[in-house]
Amino acid sequence: MNARLNAHADAPASLDGLLRPRAIALVGATERSRWSNGAFANLGELGYAGQVHVVNPRGGHIHGLRAAASCRAIGEPVDAALLMVPAHAIEDAFGDLHEAGIANAVILTSGFAETGEDGARRQAALAGLARQHQVNLLGPNCLGLINYIDRIALWTIGLPTRLTGNVALISQSGATASYIADHAGRQGVGLSYIVSTGNEADLSVARLVDYMVDDEATRVICLFLETTRDTATLAAAARRALAAGKPVVALKIGTSPVTAKAAQAHTGSLVGDDRVFDAACRQLGIIRVHSIDDLVATAALLSRLRPRGGANVAAIAISGGICEIAADRAEASGLALPELSVRSRDALDEVMPSFGTPHNPLDLTGAAILDPALFARSIKVLDQDPDIGLIACLYDLPTEPRHGYSQQVIQQVGQAFSAASTPGVLLSIAPRPVPDFSRMLAEHHGLVYLGVGLDRGVAAIAQAQWWARQHPLSPQPSRTALPAGEDVQRPRSERETLDFLVTQGVPVVPARMATDPVQAQGHAASFNGPVVLKIASPDIAHKSDVGGVCLDVAVEEAADAYQQVRHAVASARPDARIDGVLVSPMRRHGIELLVGVVRDPQWGPTLAVGLGGVWVELFKDSSLRLLPVGAEDVLAMLGELRCSALLDGYRGGPVVDRRWLAEVIARIGDAALALGPDLASLEVNPLLASGGRIEALDGLVVWNTPVEPAQ
Repeated sequence: MNARLNAHADAPASLDGLLRPRAIALVGATERSRWSNGAFANLGELGYAGQVHVVNPRGGHIHGLRAAASCRAIGEPVDAALLMVPAHAIEDAFGDLHEAGIANAVILTSGFAETGEDGARRQAALAGLARQHQVNLLGPNCLGLINYIDRIALWTIGLPTRLTGNVALISQSGATASYIADHAGRQGVGLSYIVSTGNEADLSVARLVDYMVDDEATRVICLFLETTRDTATLAAAARRALAAGKPVVALKIGTSPVTAKAAQAHTGSLVGDDRVFDAACRQLGIIRVHSIDDLVATAALLSRLRPRGGANVAAIAISGGICEIAADRAEASGLALPELSVRSRDALDEVMPSFGTPHNPLDLTGAAILDPALFARSIKVLDQDPDIGLIACLYDLPTEPRHGYSQQVIQQVGQAFSAASTPGVLLSIAPRPVPDFSRMLAEHHGLVYLGVGLDRGVAAIAQAQWWARQHPLSPQPSRTALPAGEDVQRPRSERETLDFLVTQGVPVVPARMATDPVQAQGHAASFNGPVVLKIASPDIAHKSDVGGVCLDVAVEEAADAYQQVRHAVASARPDARIDGVLVSPMRRHGIELLVGVVRDPQWGPTLAVGLGGVWVELFKDSSLRLLPVGAEDVLAMLGELRCSALLDGYRGGPVVDRRWLAEVIARIGDAALALGPDLASLEVNPLLASGGRIEALDGLVVWNTPVEPAQ
């Protein structure tokens, strides 16, 4: 059964008619338009074998074909139409499509959401027309699509590459897609599809990713994103892709305020929190890259081989300096090049010259110049090491016919990799194009070759290794939050927040409310030790900023501390509602963590964990995940923190029970989900961890709508 998703229940489920049309209509065709001329020329250049119809109300002959006055007048079935008409004519064009039974349309026309509020309203109306007439709509403001497998082009500028392969490229920017495809072609990377989604009034990147998961011709899916829409569909499609062993590689802009503004001007869309997108990629097995070079390099590698997940990488070269550069780049990329096993080192001693040293990366020394077969013998040894999951040979492939030493090396490496069970890649030393001669030479010798250079190549290997460790996808967390209950008032203050967390299984520091100095003194005495006094007010989020906190208060000083807190707050915030003063036992030792949940506008509830207390804003050391999460996910988050060593008793500090801490943090995430969709954020700061004692010391809830005062 086809598991493809359908974002619109009333829209056609299949995109085959759009991406694999047997008959095409060019609506608004005219030889006075470079868009029309380009689209028609591309169909001929790519060798489209289907029917092409041109439509223009004036009729006549256009591009050598008799023009129909409308789509209805064609009189034959048409699968997809390319609309090149002005914005004011779009509505009539859609009515014509509907009457002609055309269920797929590509809209080149601009002047919609990218132009501002008026354009956004026009785009919303356009989306409504697509739903009304059950049309799969690509665009508006897009360059179209190319299907290299079936030789189909609904593309309005020059073809960026003609090289067919197994990499699909889906881009919200048509011009950027063209640049990416052109670079891929220079690197010898062939494409299965290019799809430019433009403003995404109907079809989004997410739905196209979902289609490509089931496309047999596509092995890798590349994305260029300015923003993310329909994240639920994208997440589900990414999980299907990971389970199917089909990598998704994403280049997304929006890491700085400057690019965020540029994206808004270009697409009419806001760029979401970049770190949330990063977290989503980690959870969904999406490989995130930050440049066109890295996108193409990673796709090039994964389109040709699959490294073994969890296994190590070994590299060989004919230069000690190159080996050292490779080692440095591997460390910078987070790629482990571990020491070889004793067995492998002993075996290499048998084939290496006496002055060589078996090491990873392996310097074959100048002996390989006299004896190119040393490449093959070394690869054979590494192939027999069960801990090695990928072998990288660092050597340039010739770009033109030549004989002699290089040809001998390529032959030896090709024979060795062909006989090996371990995946192998030939990686150029410096970036260089991969012309037809190099590509055919690699194919002749059965080589996977990357001409991207050491820096990009090593980074691509690191990304591929990370992806291999994610596949197959681990089960999604099956946690269920305890219900908040319809009759429970939404927490509005710190105490109400902590009380709610207790109902969700979160350990909370004891606290008692005092409304006068005498009560404060009595509560302090009940705790049998120094206490903390904190103002309790639904209007004050940061209590220490207004003098609302007293720490390490002795029992006999509690009454005075109460007065001090009340006076300070009354002076700083005379408008604030005051419930009283909370009295809690003083906790002296432990690691203070922040655990927060915020609702991202694209991805929904997102959990952040980091160093808490007063340090959170200074160090900004945190890890993010989309909710829900399980304890295993949180353990991974804790391991990502730069301050992670503090949890293990750094310099005599307390050793924290990480598993119990992870469980408590997961419960806080569950609690946030239980509060429902109107929750803007939930924050526990600090969550104190000391050995096996984990306690929430402070809690804050922010709502999207005002909370009624307690009666």
